[in-house]
Amino acid sequence: MLFLPVILLAGVNAVQWHTLTEPRHHVDAVEASFNEDSRAAFLGWAAHHKKHYETAEERERRFQVWLSNRDYARDHNSRKRSYQLGMTSFADQTREEHQRHKGWVNQADRRQRLGTGLVNTTLSVPHSVDWREMGAVTPAKNQASCGSCWTFSVTGAVEGINAIRTGKLVSLSEQQLVDCDGHDAGCNGGLMDFGFDYILKNSGIDTENDYPYRAEQGYCNARKEGRHVVTIDGYEDVPHNNEQALMRAVARQPVSIAISAGDRDFQLYVGGIFDGPCSTELNHGVLLVGYGSEHGKDFWIVKNSWGTAWGVDNGYIRLARNIADPRGQCGVAMQPSYPVKKSSNPEPDFSGLLSSYLYTSHLAF
Repeated sequence: MLFLPVILLAGVNAVQWHTLTEPRHHVDAVEASFNEDSRAAFLGWAAHHKKHYETAEERERRFQVWLSNRDYARDHNSRKRSYQLGMTSFADQTREEHQRHKGWVNQADRRQRLGTGLVNTTLSVPHSVDWREMGAVTPAKNQASCGSCWTFSVTGAVEGINAIRTGKLVSLSEQQLVDCDGHDAGCNGGLMDFGFDYILKNSGIDTENDYPYRAEQGYCNARKEGRHVVTIDGYEDVPHNNEQALMRAVARQPVSIAISAGDRDFQLYVGGIFDGPCSTELNHGVLLVGYGSEHGKDFWIVKNSWGTAWGVDNGYIRLARNIADPRGQCGVAMQPSYPVKKSSNPEPDFSGLLSSYLYTSHLAF
């Protein structure tokens, strides 16, 4: 992912130098060549990200948006900030379009949290933690145009604690939450605590493999909803606006968090420690999988649900940690929660598979 943006962001200085020093007819030729190179770069980017535009007019409009985002990224990177921008898979979208097409945490319900908030604030914690290295995190997934970010945060947290307790990393079903969790709004947003509450009341959740993601809301599959492959015993809220308590929580397991992710810099993020502009209007559910420090700058490790072609490390962002605002960078410390698991998972139920096998065998004879 990172190779292409490096090519796209190179070469502007030569054009600027010609513009300042060459006669007008040479400038025109250079600018024409630059425009051709830009269009070729755009088409290469579009092919790389499998973009398909219905009409030539739509392709041209996307090209102009892409150019604007490229110029914005170039200007940002020239300032030598602690994070870098580039031509992510969303570089043909305006900020407003990107906000509309990504998922949101349910704003109306965000303060109706249900957990108990029993984080032990006296525990000592290691200097750094990364649950990916300990086999408790599945690869970054892609919510696509469905506003289901909250489900990916929920499944990621449950996947994490299940792997820690059982030693088995099982990818769990976001689609089940989209279809079956009646308290939340599926592709129109939700709240992580309500997702945990659904799994608790349903006595478990099915696997991604059995109930795969479709990026749209449908009818709840009762048979699959009844497959309680992974269970939890409760869920707890981390004390809000307290990064030290959040560190202690994530030192034990991956933690669901809500952040503000609607700004242009977030859309085009490709690396570094993000300390850029973002509000604390929570609108996106993600998963906190660790923390660390680099060159004296502290950061959180955050798993997103925008696919592996965004961010760093195939779908992640590193958010600045221990900032002056107690709410944290982009509101990272405002609404954290996590599932509790103490019991074993149920034994696998093969009765449905056996019945299906016997039925098909009978038909064969």
